[in-house]
Amino acid sequence: MRTRLLKSIGVVAVIISVLVFFKPAQLTVAQESPSASVTAPAAAAVLKTPWGEPDLQGIWTDESDTPLQRPAQYANQEFFTEAQRAELDKVRSELLGGNKREERGSESDVAGAYNGVFLSVKHTGARTSMIVDPPNGRIPALTPQAQKIVAAEREFRLALLQSTETCKNKEAACNGGKYDPTPSPRRAELPPRYNLAHINRDDGPEDHWPNDRCLTGGLPEFGTAFGGSFRRIVQTPGGISMFYDVGQGQGWQRNIVMIGSPHLPASIRQWFGDSRGHWEGNTLVIDVRNFSPKTDFQGSRENLHLVERWTRTAPTTLEYTVTIEDPTVWTRPWTVKQEFTKQGDHDNRIYYEPRCIEGNYGLPGLLRGRRMEERAFAEGRGPDPATSDNVKGVVALAQDPFN
Repeated sequence: MRTRLLKSIGVVAVIISVLVFFKPAQLTVAQESPSASVTAPAAAAVLKTPWGEPDLQGIWTDESDTPLQRPAQYANQEFFTEAQRAELDKVRSELLGGNKREERGSESDVAGAYNGVFLSVKHTGARTSMIVDPPNGRIPALTPQAQKIVAAEREFRLALLQSTETCKNKEAACNGGKYDPTPSPRRAELPPRYNLAHINRDDGPEDHWPNDRCLTGGLPEFGTAFGGSFRRIVQTPGGISMFYDVGQGQGWQRNIVMIGSPHLPASIRQWFGDSRGHWEGNTLVIDVRNFSPKTDFQGSRENLHLVERWTRTAPTTLEYTVTIEDPTVWTRPWTVKQEFTKQGDHDNRIYYEPRCIEGNYGLPGLLRGRRMEERAFAEGRGPDPATSDNVKGVVALAQDPFN
């Protein structure tokens, strides 16, 4: 199941879409000078809900694919050229959506069970990174404390891989490690902190990452190289609900409290954090805190703090920016921007019941498979499971030029 992670409109058209869009709704127009740009959010007519709030409702998705942080080869280049986008589309469609078979019966071949029939690859977006601050488009440096945690976790994962073919063949997954045919004495240890990675051990569910149980990573959510990333926004007086349909069915819902009440006590932690929203002009601003220590975003857990801004910039576009901070992980806050396009509201554009779980058979199957391997080894009928790498990712993901 880990492969699931395997991630000019003319002027006339604009005028028509605006008229159609606003026909049934109450309009308010910001007062601007005649020279103000008609495309600026402050100058645009704003669709209102019946109770007078800016209307963000609908199904929205990011229709292009943009790397979270800027690939090193693009340095300080903020936007791709058209030629670069065309070349990236060609390379990534062949790499991520192809049907190439590895050596028949090999581990890589079996791990690549999801070919182009099961996957979709979006066109390359205009920006070289979703990160707009820092200006270099890269995630800020880790704090010394976070560097120690990352190093300890990687050392533990490499220790569990040391006797596998991955390290013997000096593959990328073993970078920083070394091959030793003797199974690591650390196999019985607990991870350095609550494990949210897929480690080379199947002693229990705790040795697997949430994706093996079809659990999404939660907030913030920026989509994947494969499949869709949709949100349906529904507004009511005093509250806003957002349903996320991401990946291959890892759907989930969050509720934003809009009544001005304070955050929950720090002792109450939630998988998607505690979201408290308010309006700043036509922008929905959401402050999110109180994340669970059993969730992880780029190494940040219970101290993660988000400030989200949702602004409808045109009849069919929605701008989303989020400032991310955790002083225990990064040396400075950083900001990501996405542009979403409104989808049709007819039935079956979004799925409310997660489809990835498939009866929760996957994880028990993985654990049972390892128990059978251990029994076979004890009876002299197979290799030591400790010498088998069960965490290899899809080769294509490692080769993706966005990574």
